[in-house]
Amino acid sequence: MRIAVTGGSGKLGRAVVAHLAASGNTVVNLDAVGERAYGIVRVDLTDYGQTVDALAGVDGQHGGIDALVHLAAIPAPGILSDVATFHNNMSVTFNVLHAARRLGIRNIVAASSETVLGLPFDTPPPYLPVDEEYAARPESVYSLVKHLEEQLAVELTRWDPGLKIISLRFSNVMNPEDYEAFPGYNSDPASRKWNLWGYIDARDGAQAVEKALALDKSGHDTFIIAAADTVMTIPNDQLVQAAFPDVPVHGDLGVHESLLSIAKARRVLDFEPRYSWRDAGNIPA
Repeated sequence: MRIAVTGGSGKLGRAVVAHLAASGNTVVNLDAVGERAYGIVRVDLTDYGQTVDALAGVDGQHGGIDALVHLAAIPAPGILSDVATFHNNMSVTFNVLHAARRLGIRNIVAASSETVLGLPFDTPPPYLPVDEEYAARPESVYSLVKHLEEQLAVELTRWDPGLKIISLRFSNVMNPEDYEAFPGYNSDPASRKWNLWGYIDARDGAQAVEKALALDKSGHDTFIIAAADTVMTIPNDQLVQAAFPDVPVHGDLGVHESLLSIAKARRVLDFEPRYSWRDAGNIPA
């Protein structure tokens, strides 16, 4: 396919661009920054005119696309002011999705976030492991925008029954070089309680994007995308007892299995994480 990736120069974006290109797709990276690789086109996505024009075609790059992966955003709370985060991320997502719909692009995968599940869980989750079945609980402006972006996708697909938008709720994205820090988390388990000790290898994030693009359906759907395991060597029962002693447990927590349930992604997308920090040789003897 000819695929546009917004934010393809970011941490997850680089992995997604590389993975989709390696799979034989023509990939166009639409981003404000980045080196000239995999057909980067520098676009200010807060400008609707630039956005629709870049998706419609760019001389020397492409004459139209088959699918869209929307990753561009200020990637976390606390980087810019709350107002700047809201204005940037909300306007960019509206511009990208609205332009894609106007251009007849029907296959869209968008980056949502684990934060909509209630991070940093100062208010405990309704049950563990968490999944997609309970209502969103945004606890920051960044998370609020992610929730509103999902709701935007709900309405756009309602207006246009042939449109498909898949929102992937990515956990904390990691590259292999990040795994050196993981053994240190055992000395302070509470430091990673904020996302239930979860993570996602960027390469598995890219795999999830490819699986979502291949999903043959219309409408909107959401999927948690996390690694199969936690960042800890401390067993789940000890972590949960210390941090969330009164939270109901649905099923078996496992020993180190992710507490961000990927059961739906496994079932519907055929997503199966291939990478774990435990394979990088960083676990203390």
